[in-house]
Amino acid sequence: MLEKTEVFEKRYNELNTMLYDPSVASDNDRYRQIMKELHSIEPIVNAYRDYKSAKETVADSLSILSDSSCDGELRAMAQEELQSAKADIARLEGEIRLLLLPKDKNDDKNVIVEIRAGAGGEEAALFCAVLYRMYTMYAESAGYSAELLSISETGLGGFKEVSFMIEGMGAYSKLKYESGVHRVQRVPETESGGRIHTSTVTVAVLPEAEEVEIDINPADLKIDTFRASGAGGQHINKTSSAIRITHLPTGMVVECQDERSQYKNKDKAMKVLRSRLLSEKQQEQSGAIAAERKSQVGSGDRSERIRTYNYRENRITDHRIGLTLYRLDSILEGALEELIDPLIAADRAEKLKESMEN
Repeated sequence: MLEKTEVFEKRYNELNTMLYDPSVASDNDRYRQIMKELHSIEPIVNAYRDYKSAKETVADSLSILSDSSCDGELRAMAQEELQSAKADIARLEGEIRLLLLPKDKNDDKNVIVEIRAGAGGEEAALFCAVLYRMYTMYAESAGYSAELLSISETGLGGFKEVSFMIEGMGAYSKLKYESGVHRVQRVPETESGGRIHTSTVTVAVLPEAEEVEIDINPADLKIDTFRASGAGGQHINKTSSAIRITHLPTGMVVECQDERSQYKNKDKAMKVLRSRLLSEKQQEQSGAIAAERKSQVGSGDRSERIRTYNYRENRITDHRIGLTLYRLDSILEGALEELIDPLIAADRAEKLKESMEN
């Protein structure tokens, strides 16, 4: 473990030296690449340096304690520092092990989120709108930006489906755990008897794909234009600016109608298509590994019921880690980190366990 961290420290020093190279300073792309790499390994280097400092403190304290000429007060201070440094070493060893775990190559990417109404009719569509609001409020609080891509509304203010992009460093690392089936239990406004209805919504979180990752042959695309439409006159325009792209080899269909510009809608639709194709490709590659994983955290399997939202009890339960919180109201207002942070911790713990077993 320590040999690996030494390699990272050496690389960190090399990268810092590169930043003073005039040729790097004048090359924006190269400069950004170096800063990105520095940012990714800095936590490992900082933890390793703290670890080495704690080891030095242990050695110094032991030296004082072994010197019979030292007075009692100095020996007491050395004993206190020794115990504190030993605790730091144990903590930092665990922290370094976590930091050295293989990182998901998509973690730093932007994400495309697709929410679709499942079982429950209009009630499911209304909850689609609730989840869309929750994710956009979370994005704002986390310093990310959210951009609507496509929406299909219902007459009562719900969404049959909605897709949007969340942009920001590390967006995928936080939101990838949201993929799956979300179940809501509440009394609909139209229910006169006060009975609780159960509805479902599916959420897909896709890392934004770059063009170099997915090569799409233009001949494989069927592109149609149509007029944007929406409930209550929203998103309606008089020109055929909305875009529908069909990927012929897979039958995958993507629509985008949020922008007034046909060109912008096409650009957004292509981003969604590339991300869907990349996600499909990655699922095929990791299918065998995913089937063997003991933990459900982050599996992204849409057939799984990952979470239940119970309005009457103000309760939210994540079934993958058995976590129940009675703060549904605040989470729906965007305080999603109360669920995301424990999911990340559980995922890391599982990966750490697997790495120590192998």
